[in-house]
Amino acid sequence: MKVFLIMPSKVMARGIEGVFHDIGEFKVDGIVSDLTARDGAMLKNMAVDVIIVDPVIFPLASRACGKQYISEFTDAAVVAFPSIFLEEEAGRQYDAVISLYDSPADIIHKLRNAVSVPKDSPAAEGNELSAREKDILICVAKGLINKEIADLFNISIHTVISHRRNITRKTGIKTVAGLTVYALLNNLIDASSVE
Repeated sequence: MKVFLIMPSKVMARGIEGVFHDIGEFKVDGIVSDLTARDGAMLKNMAVDVIIVDPVIFPLASRACGKQYISEFTDAAVVAFPSIFLEEEAGRQYDAVISLYDSPADIIHKLRNAVSVPKDSPAAEGNELSAREKDILICVAKGLINKEIADLFNISIHTVISHRRNITRKTGIKTVAGLTVYALLNNLIDASSVE
């Protein structure tokens, strides 16, 4: 599985990379020391399974919204790897929190759990996309981020994220590119409407 690291500490980044190299199940696909607007746009088109972030990159006042910010750009699991104390409530927003004191086996176990999504067959009964989910899927395929979708439908970002999780669960597709292909193949959009 592919992992993208957002951490200002090269020592921590290289340590995680070494753990993955030794175990072989996860592979670091990129590392940045901070998250700029340019990096956010880059995340939108990356096909990674997990983003590991040190919440220290976010200003103190917005640390409790770190995962939400990253989720505007990607459907990848977002895992915190804090270099400083992270309040329990702030940690709950992430799909998992790994610690400097976790063993390599614990880290891998937490990452596996973070990316696990039920692999239901998209054609199975009860897995048909709702009308709202189709609307959200069309917006995702057209390149809109969660905030833009929320504003368009006058719903909260949390509701958009919930719909996107349901779409991922029902289709089994995690990436924006994959969802775009799904939308094209199911005639929800035409090729000319995709950015």
